[in-house]
Amino acid sequence: MAVRIGNLSRFFSTTSSLFHQPFAVTAAAAKAARVDEQIPPSRTLFVSGLSGRTTNQKLREAFANFGDVIHAKVVSDRSSLTTHCKVYGFVRYSNIEDAEKAIKGMDGQFFDGRVIFAEYARSKDTTP
Repeated sequence: MAVRIGNLSRFFSTTSSLFHQPFAVTAAAAKAARVDEQIPPSRTLFVSGLSGRTTNQKLREAFANFGDVIHAKVVSDRSSLTTHCKVYGFVRYSNIEDAEKAIKGMDGQFFDGRVIFAEYARSKDTTP
C-alpha cells in the first residue's frame, strides 16, 4: 500500500526554499544586519555576544591590547525564558581614542569561542 504524502513532501524536502538559507550566521552578515545608529563616542564600550565562560579578567585582558582599561564587567541575563542566558559586558577605557581602537580591533572578532560585537555604550538617558 502506497502512502501519499502530498503537500508535506515540500516541507520535508531538502531542496525546499526553506533550506536554502544558511543556518550559521557569519560575523560579516550579523554586522551588516545591525542597524547603524549614531551613538556618540564614549570611553565605555558595550560588548555583546560573549560566551558564558567569559570572565571579567578574560574580558579585561582581551581589551587591554588596545589601551588602558579602567574597568571590565561581564553581565549575565538569567531572567531570559530560554534555556541559555544572554551574556554581554562593558569595558571602560581611560580615553576615547583607546575605545575607538578597541572597537576597530574587536568588533566582529572571535573571542572565547563566540563572535563578539563591540560598540560605544549608550548613556542611560539615551536608551529607548
